Amino acid sequence: MLPVMFTNTKRNIIAGLTAVAVLASGAAPALAWGQREQDFTKGVIATVLLGQLLNQAHRPPVYQPPIYQPRPPVYRPPVYHQPRPPVYYPPVQPSVYNTPTAQAFASYTLNERRRIQSTLSAYGYYRGSIDGSFGPATYNAVAAYAQQTHRLAMLDTRGGAYGFLDGLLF
Repeated sequence: MLPVMFTNTKRNIIAGLTAVAVLASGAAPALAWGQREQDFTKGVIATVLLGQLLNQAHRPPVYQPPIYQPRPPVYRPPVYHQPRPPVYYPPVQPSVYNTPTAQAFASYTLNERRRIQSTLSAYGYYRGSIDGSFGPATYNAVAAYAQQTHRLAMLDTRGGAYGFLDGLLF
């Protein structure tokens, strides 16, 4: 560490003496000391001063061990989740288009569907147009006729609905 300090000091002394020698060279002719020479001298002086500032500003980093301060334990009470009350959803009313009767009715040909509607109309259960399409009027007519003939349970399954509708065809 000591030789490095002397080396830096030695170099700084030589640079400073050089700057002083350049400034002190008053023996130069008056015409030779122009603007360029003055600017050169200012540059040398600025370089020497800047070098000194940088050498003094540069310090090696100093290691500082971290300071450990243990924290006292913090008690946090347990969180108990309350069960949510049950949510009531009203029962979903099935659409007449998703019933086994509608699925069975859709599998017949157009003429067969019209014959089913004609038969229901002849029995007095269907009052709509004989168009062969399944809608609420056709569903209500099939359900009313099934209830009247005590075969309403047949409409709960697709197979039962086929059997019931086949009975209206033949």
